[in-house]
Amino acid sequence: MSKKSSRVSKGYYVILFLFFMVSVVGFYLVKNQIADAKEDNTYHQLKMFTQVLDLVERDYVEPVDPKKLIYGAIQGMLSSLDPHSSFMKPEDFKELQVETKGKFTGIGIEITLKDGVLTVVSPIEGTPAFKAGIQANDKILKINGKSTKNMTLIQAVKLLRGPKGTEVTVSIYREGWSQLKDIKLIRDVIPIKSVKYGMLENGYGYVRITNFQAKTASELDKALKALEGKQGLKGLVLDLRNNPGGLLDQAVKVSDEFLESGLIVYTDGRIQDQKMRFMAKPNRVHHDYPLVVLVNGGSASASEIVAGALQDNKRAIVVGTQTFGKGSVQTIIPLEGGAAVRLTTARYYTPSGHSIQAKGITPDIIVPFELPGKKKEAKNVFHFLKEKDLEGHLKGEADDKSTKKKKKGARVRSEYKDMEKQLAKDNQLREALRILKAWGIFTRMRPECVKQGS
Repeated sequence: MSKKSSRVSKGYYVILFLFFMVSVVGFYLVKNQIADAKEDNTYHQLKMFTQVLDLVERDYVEPVDPKKLIYGAIQGMLSSLDPHSSFMKPEDFKELQVETKGKFTGIGIEITLKDGVLTVVSPIEGTPAFKAGIQANDKILKINGKSTKNMTLIQAVKLLRGPKGTEVTVSIYREGWSQLKDIKLIRDVIPIKSVKYGMLENGYGYVRITNFQAKTASELDKALKALEGKQGLKGLVLDLRNNPGGLLDQAVKVSDEFLESGLIVYTDGRIQDQKMRFMAKPNRVHHDYPLVVLVNGGSASASEIVAGALQDNKRAIVVGTQTFGKGSVQTIIPLEGGAAVRLTTARYYTPSGHSIQAKGITPDIIVPFELPGKKKEAKNVFHFLKEKDLEGHLKGEADDKSTKKKKKGARVRSEYKDMEKQLAKDNQLREALRILKAWGIFTRMRPECVKQGS
């Protein structure tokens, strides 16, 4: 190569390098300008805020406590983000801590703001609200005659809670109703025991989780030990209906109880700390029996995590109706002076990557709940004769026994007075039990018979 061409080549690379440097410097200049503009805009808005604050303190008709003004401004800022972000005064933060660890008095409902309207996520089983028939998605338009319009969740909770034995009236609107209905409730101690269990039939267990509290996983472990006993189980119904959620770590532990491996749930947010993945670990005790999970419109948040994890990992069949769709993560950030911020920082995703937010979990088998009604007597129904109806028929083995005995199964302490009555009035529970039985039948069938269709 000639010296002239070598100099040209070197000059070309120098120009290319300078162009690259100019581009880099230009990029950072533009980036800094954007950042500066954003910063200037923030300071401009803060200047406006201080002007309004000064105006209110100086010219408002009555003297106003500056702390009250600041608290109100912070609450307004957070409530403009989404229904679940909020500011908690020191006394509100203490109440939240009690809610997950101790007992409190109230009416027993989980509430949210849905399209700006105070809405019931779910009543807690056994509470005044549950006994009064309040349902998921009921709209609370008044509390003690006071409109809930523009009311924050914290303000609503304060009005609903109170000393045991005191009365509160909620004005409810439900889809299909032509007018509001006033429901008087007597406040009571809200039960914190979150797991109840019983035996549906011999070998088929039932576990109901009402919410996810600090001891839910340990309570579930005790329930499963009692149900499985020495003989084990043929199948289990895990009832998460009207479960408004609760603690994330408990939802993960409950899911892990039935999973040996795989992803349970993951979260995704703007900052790295909010990008979390929760994996199942091998269990000491293997619950290797069929599992049906019951859900409905009152199943939210943590209960949706459990249902989604078991569904996506092919561990359970989910039965019922579409869940609530509360799939956002709230982080509690303590502040000076005992206050705290409850801030939405991420979204939940099921193992297969489906967002729970605003969609919920779709059951594998849709079974709407049917209100128990009086059975209508069948009139003029023809019944074919059976062998036992024929005069002089040969007696069967059952007829020869003087005393008929039911199959004896292991006695399990049930936390329900009568599981037969529970089954009789709950069509979704009956369907879950039928699915478990069919599951057992299909697993016993020989593969070659299934292939031949015999």
